[in-house]
Amino acid sequence: MNWDQIAGNWKQMNGKVREQWGKLTDDDLTVVEGKRDQLIGRIQERYGVAKEHAEKQVQAWEKTLSS
Repeated sequence: MNWDQIAGNWKQMNGKVREQWGKLTDDDLTVVEGKRDQLIGRIQERYGVAKEHAEKQVQAWEKTLSS
């Protein structure tokens, strides 16, 4: 699944995002609204990780959706 598909189905993807990153709030998911950079930024904030680490997490998560 590519990011355009994730963004297009963002409301349906919220549950999967929450499974992966449980610290994200409903407000976080509303702000992200399918934007990859916003998701990475929120992961950085909530988990206290570097941008590169958050990007790797998102990339790995995207791959799990494709399999």
